[in-house]
Amino acid sequence: MKNTAQTLTPVQAAAERFALRVTARLSGGTGDLPHDLPYDVTERLRAARMQALARRKVAAPVRYRAPGLVHAGSGAAWGGEGGGWWNALVSALPLLALVVGLVYISIAQDERSAHDVAEVDAALLTDDLPPAAYADPGFVQFLKTSALAD
Repeated sequence: MKNTAQTLTPVQAAAERFALRVTARLSGGTGDLPHDLPYDVTERLRAARMQALARRKVAAPVRYRAPGLVHAGSGAAWGGEGGGWWNALVSALPLLALVVGLVYISIAQDERSAHDVAEVDAALLTDDLPPAAYADPGFVQFLKTSALAD
């Protein structure tokens, strides 16, 4: 038996212990059988032992995966694991949607601020007072006192 640095399950460990006992029994002698067995019997026993050792399954190391993110429906219908250009395109779509949304918001805010400025300009130009009156400090005082009087 090879000395491996593997972690064995309890069932595998029991099987290994049994195999060691059988091997020791076959190597050390026949135990209860008389020591003077015929040559053909000992040769058959030796051949059977060699066949058993050759057929013995070597325990493959069991690898456990750590829990992780599972991608549902990864892409079996779209080209398998590698992905290629389709996965790159699909991955870029959220970024493209974000950029389009930001551009739309910027344009909408520019239009709204332009509309607000145009509204104020139209109110100033169509009012009875000249625009220079709004810059006069006395006019601001007049507006404050008239607001308190009402």
